[in-house]
Amino acid sequence: KFSSTTTSLVKEHINIMVATAGEGQAEVVLVGCGCPLRGMGWYHAVQLLGNECPSAKLCYVVEPWFMGGGASGPGGAEFAEFQKSSEAEHGVVFLKSLTDLPEPAEGTKRLALVSGRTGDNPHLLKEAIAHGCSTIYLEKPGAPTVGELEAMRDFAKESGVEVLMGYNKNVCKYVSRARDFAAANEGSHVTFVSNNTYESTAESLGECFERNAEGMLKNMAIHELALLVSFYDVTVENIASAKVDKEFSSMQTLKGPSGKEWTDFDKIKFTITTKTGKEVSVQADRCGGDTSYAKVSDADGNELFRHSMPDEEDKANVAVLEAKYPGAMPYFFAQDPDYITVKERVSAHCSKGEEATGIATVDIAVETLRVAEYLVPVLSEQLA
Repeated sequence: KFSSTTTSLVKEHINIMVATAGEGQAEVVLVGCGCPLRGMGWYHAVQLLGNECPSAKLCYVVEPWFMGGGASGPGGAEFAEFQKSSEAEHGVVFLKSLTDLPEPAEGTKRLALVSGRTGDNPHLLKEAIAHGCSTIYLEKPGAPTVGELEAMRDFAKESGVEVLMGYNKNVCKYVSRARDFAAANEGSHVTFVSNNTYESTAESLGECFERNAEGMLKNMAIHELALLVSFYDVTVENIASAKVDKEFSSMQTLKGPSGKEWTDFDKIKFTITTKTGKEVSVQADRCGGDTSYAKVSDADGNELFRHSMPDEEDKANVAVLEAKYPGAMPYFFAQDPDYITVKERVSAHCSKGEEATGIATVDIAVETLRVAEYLVPVLSEQLA
């Protein structure tokens, strides 16, 4: 079950320093660091090493690609430098595979933060559970398909392991403030707007389509779909209609860096009406900029309220982070406080049994993925 070579591997680090979870802390295993400045896993590591999450201690990083076939390729040198500094300054142990993990010490609560490629998640979850992880933090969307995510959920349940999701927008203040405003204004309509900073060129979008091969609704806009499932009673069975805004929306077929063609939305706007009478809209644009927001309109479509991410309070933090990590993906900084909130709540749940308030469960993730799979053909057909 646990690697016999691991003990000696870990002992090599003892002369320097080995990161150890303290009392009330989860022992975090980050699975999938990715390239510094670009990978979401890397930014999780940066926050954890900066002690932003008091209930979490980053002890292990598992990185199959950059410690394997990708070591000499793009990003390999940057990763090696990050590994070297993290080992020397923080005592983090870097491993190529989850199978190299030592058995957790008695009483240790081990948390796997899985932030690799979506297609790898089904086997990574099983390996994490086999190697002593009692809680899994799974990045969106969790798995490539509904069937795979359902199988992962069922396996974790049978193993007595809880799976929580990194749907950080569920805890964003711009979401809660828009929902509160709408609740106080009867007959109003909420639109959740998600933007990203890709260039509006065939090369930039083609690279984006290939790297996020699961497609926009299972990737960028999956956060908004999770909000609909969490707060607006949206399920596949409860959708009465899904109407696309043809004027705004666009779908393209573009070549990725490999030369293979990919078809996806580069921007989409749609409104869902449920059978129980709720109505809510989502707008997502790969090239829309670095500000996402929620707006509330009256029955005639006049905007009554808008709260953005980042807001004025957040922008000061963004400026500090931009200076600290020049060249990193802009969305890391805009969502920085929310990433911390989700990790801290999941870690406190793992280590101390505290309720993970507002954190999406794997059941919400399954329904969110079901909604995404349902919507892709429905919306594509309307744009054909």
